[in-house]
Amino acid sequence: MTSFVFPGQGSQFVGMAKDFYDNFDKAKNIFEEISEHSKLDLKKIIFEGYNNLIDNTQYTQISIFTASLAIYKSIEDQNIFDSSSISVMMGHSLGEYSALACSNKLSIKEASLILKKRGELMNNAVEPNKSGMAAIIGANSQQVEKIIQDNNIKLEIANDNSPIQVVVSGDKNEITKSKEIFINNKVKKYVLLNVSAAFHSNYMLDSEKQLSEEISKLNFLSNDIKIVSNYTADLSSDNSIIMQSLQKQMASKVRWTESIKKLEEFGENKIIEIGPGKVLSGLIKRISNQFDIISINNITDIK
Repeated sequence: MTSFVFPGQGSQFVGMAKDFYDNFDKAKNIFEEISEHSKLDLKKIIFEGYNNLIDNTQYTQISIFTASLAIYKSIEDQNIFDSSSISVMMGHSLGEYSALACSNKLSIKEASLILKKRGELMNNAVEPNKSGMAAIIGANSQQVEKIIQDNNIKLEIANDNSPIQVVVSGDKNEITKSKEIFINNKVKKYVLLNVSAAFHSNYMLDSEKQLSEEISKLNFLSNDIKIVSNYTADLSSDNSIIMQSLQKQMASKVRWTESIKKLEEFGENKIIEIGPGKVLSGLIKRISNQFDIISINNITDIK
């Protein structure tokens, strides 16, 4: 059986999905539809890099969502894969919304509007340059948590991306001064990330509460495709469970390593990554060698 995965923030680049837009009417329709719902000129933002908005959280999320949907809907329309073989969909952070739209759990309109709201809330959650994130390479989440506890570091694990990559969130000063502690504890690299705030941490709680109220109003549709939740790392086709997990996603750790292990337990053997970049494919290979992984972000990948 086949699982589809969708990327999160950081995978964006100017021109993503342009070849699909130029060659498939379905991709054009997706860009037009989401632009109409969001009242944003997404072609200008994504294809022209207008004012570097593609790297602004307020616009990044809906841009990646649009590119991912344009690619997925194009290959679906061309019957590139057997839709009856799809059993699971999942995404990294904002990618979970791409999964919900591509699995038809949410309409494109509702997914577009809620993701636009999410980007705005996360962008404005805290005062700029007061909080941030850092990637730790060469340690797993348990090792990172032990370093945090042993040294009384006031940081939270935001993303458990793989057994050798963990992202932490917190106060900007705490992130900067903690670098030496982590390096002294033999992590290979400690990289400050170019983000506007401490995502997937307690800094997002107020914004999460606001978004949760909007999520509760969404009309989730029923089908047999299971969604793996970032919040629980568990899979379900039950809309009430999917919604409740989504409501707690913004301020909680992205449990990516556990999510891929869950796919392994479920018996999945093929994963197709849809959307800009190939970040998730790289992470998945570090988590498990049990999957046949394909990444599709340009037309040549289809072949």
